Amino acid sequence: MEQAGSVSNFSMRMRWRPTLCLWGLVLFGLLTYASVQGNREMRHGRHGRHFWWGSVRLDSDPLSRHSNLEPCTQRPDGDCAWEPMYIWVDPGWLEKALVISALPAFLLGSVFVRGLARLGVSEFGSFMSTMPVLMVVWFYGVGWLLDRWQHGRSLRRSSASL
Repeated sequence: MEQAGSVSNFSMRMRWRPTLCLWGLVLFGLLTYASVQGNREMRHGRHGRHFWWGSVRLDSDPLSRHSNLEPCTQRPDGDCAWEPMYIWVDPGWLEKALVISALPAFLLGSVFVRGLARLGVSEFGSFMSTMPVLMVVWFYGVGWLLDRWQHGRSLRRSSASL
């Protein structure tokens, strides 16, 4: 009888870790998909140097090694190859929820992204490769703490009822 109780307690302890990791990855995926769609609409099919992930501007060429900007007078149709440096993007509630819930991961990720940008690494590439990993680590840690806290409460309740 005791073993069945310990198995159910074990399964109860394990539920927050995968739930929070999945929460973070699903939100990151949804926001990335929406950002890709928004960037496509903003550029009308042209490739640009900057990518906006939500309200975060990511530079694919931080050292301006491949700058090919041309003045408008050289193109007959007036289609300039300019890239606006700043566009006001209002973060939606999904982005706010993810950034607030994973703030330490985003702060550490911004240190990585900015540090690698000084070496000439694309901010887009470094952001897309580091943020999911950092978010999974953060949410796994928070889930682990919640599981331990919940398990401690259940042990205190079971010992108090005896």
